[in-house]
Amino acid sequence: MAIDIVRSRKYSLTVSTPVMPASGTVGFGDRYRDLLDFEKLGAFVTNAATIEPWRPARGTRIIPLDAGVLVHTGLPNPGLAKVIKQYRRAWANMPIPVILHLLGTSARQLKRALPLIDEAQEIAAVELGISDDSDAADAVSLVAAASQMEKPLLARLPFYECQQLALPLADAGADALVLTAAPRGTARDPHSGRLVSGRVYGPLIKPMILRMVGRLRRQLPEELPIIASGGIHSPQDARDYLEAGAVAVQVDTATWAQPKMLERIARDLGGWVATRQKDALPDEWNPEMTHTEVIQRRAT
Repeated sequence: MAIDIVRSRKYSLTVSTPVMPASGTVGFGDRYRDLLDFEKLGAFVTNAATIEPWRPARGTRIIPLDAGVLVHTGLPNPGLAKVIKQYRRAWANMPIPVILHLLGTSARQLKRALPLIDEAQEIAAVELGISDDSDAADAVSLVAAASQMEKPLLARLPFYECQQLALPLADAGADALVLTAAPRGTARDPHSGRLVSGRVYGPLIKPMILRMVGRLRRQLPEELPIIASGGIHSPQDARDYLEAGAVAVQVDTATWAQPKMLERIARDLGGWVATRQKDALPDEWNPEMTHTEVIQRRAT
């Protein structure tokens, strides 16, 4: 199965299953290697890289919520040049396409970064993160600048401005839209008593983003792919997004709670999950097992 997740204006970007990790969940390629079979995923989306180095956030970074979690990391990274230098060998060994998640604060900065990205053959595409603080004009200029590179460009939209920015960013040169970044929120740290701002993750955001995906699929050009992200915790959650009009999905916090869930969703949507044999014993079968693995277990 081959699924094209960008519109064909430059190079194509095809995946074998419409499931990938969301940026910020599985690192730059150096984490989860012993927990996940990357070959079963459609693509690998890296943590966020910025043109200049960013330091970690100070103070509380994670606050549990009644139905999710609030996370504030500051998106620490050593800067784009060092990220590419440090991880390009790991990306070259990936059995799936690598999508670099890039944050740019200005069009001028992005233009300086494009030669670095185009030179790195290990990067198949770029996912440009649009800041929640960007107005429409700034967001359009960022996408227009980034679209000058040779690689496909995915634009990840902020949650609250998604409806207003989708069509302008498509017209500015985005080859696909990612809906959406996790919404921002504020919660009280139970330990310090202070209010902390961050991004909110959990199952409850799925119905809201699912509605956005359906509405925008009807409004956007048919050839522009939508990749959905937010609140996916089961194969059925992912299927709901595909039914609403997305061509692929990105899984975030479910991976932190159950690392194998990302792979299970990918196997399910990729058609790699075996049907349970009616005479199978409990220790002969699990939901993540492939048909080949069933045969191997029976042989031993």
